[in-house]
Amino acid sequence: MEVYIHPRVKRYIDESGDKERLIKHLKKLARDPYSKRSGADIKILKGKKHDMYRLRVGEHRFEYFIDEGKVWIDNAFKRSRGYK
Repeated sequence: MEVYIHPRVKRYIDESGDKERLIKHLKKLARDPYSKRSGADIKILKGKKHDMYRLRVGEHRFEYFIDEGKVWIDNAFKRSRGYK
């Protein structure tokens, strides 16, 4: 699978101060976007229009969906901000 990152998510990563670690975990989504792994927790989100997933890496959260064999990372935020 390929991983596509929305420009606002790229900006978030660049400004995070933890860029290398976050990119490492996002790249792993290409191999397996469904399963939990060490240092990263994945959960399906309920109440969305289509199946969305949440990747948790420390205090950072990423929302993504899978479409036609591609992982689309749509949103990124810190835990303190919460979900919309």
